[in-house]
Amino acid sequence: MNSAPVIAAVDGSDHSLGALEWARAAAVRHGTGLLIAHVLPDHAQLYAGRRASLHDASQPDEFADPVRDRITALLGGGPGLPAGVQYEALEGSVPEALRVVGARARMLVMGSRGRGGFASLLLGSNSRAVSSTAPCPVVVVAHEERRADPAQALGEPSAGRVVLGLHASETPDDVLAFAFEEAAARGTTVQVVSAYAIPPSPTVLMDSPFMVVPPEGLADGGDGVPAEREMLRSQTERLAPFRIRHPQVPVEQAAVPGDPAGRLVTASRSAALVVVGRHHPRRSGMSLLMGSVAHALLQHAHGPVAVVPTLHDDA
Repeated sequence: MNSAPVIAAVDGSDHSLGALEWARAAAVRHGTGLLIAHVLPDHAQLYAGRRASLHDASQPDEFADPVRDRITALLGGGPGLPAGVQYEALEGSVPEALRVVGARARMLVMGSRGRGGFASLLLGSNSRAVSSTAPCPVVVVAHEERRADPAQALGEPSAGRVVLGLHASETPDDVLAFAFEEAAARGTTVQVVSAYAIPPSPTVLMDSPFMVVPPEGLADGGDGVPAEREMLRSQTERLAPFRIRHPQVPVEQAAVPGDPAGRLVTASRSAALVVVGRHHPRRSGMSLLMGSVAHALLQHAHGPVAVVPTLHDDA
């Protein structure tokens, strides 16, 4: 059992407080602790360095931290808190400080902070950098401008699923394990989505909704196109050990034509969480470059996205 804490990265903004709430619920679901991490702003770090160098005993030991005060007041000691809640002020650059603290995390949760005239489409630089380098899964919670309408999501038949973007021959086991563990903790379904390329055709409607099937429905001689049947069978083979490990988790499988990122963005409208791998493991197991699918999801998804690095060499 993974007893590492869920870490919430906060800076006092409403975006980060939304991520804190997501992290709090995740810690409760997984029965683990919650660590709230705040990277101090530059002026606070300069103050701490100046005081240490001058040994000025007349100055306060600590620089005032309004973020800590706000978090303390917000959480209080009410119900719904994990067993252990800690607050930690960090120094250094935001990506590096969170990368270091993430080494002891079950997952690191942060907000997506878009800036500029196209705020609904842009990803904050810190979110991008941490998702690309952290040694643990990073969950980025979309800001309000990008979130799907909750009432609409409740009306969708797939509302609340954990959606797993899967390339059967390339996605590392760590990504599948994370998706199944999240679904088990939520008591919900894993919906597996894989995309295959097709020749351009005027008869194909790329924006049409895709169908999902249970593994039991993959009978020989189905009506699907050969590429779809082969992909569904590859999914089934790859998912088998995880279904055995989590027999209580229902599985839906979908093989869809077209762009995987676009399909996953669509699925994010009604998903509790979309899970993808960070990069292609065969290109570089320790690569700091994020794959195009993960990057597109972080830019455009309508709900939380988990970007999972390769934690073990299973490629």
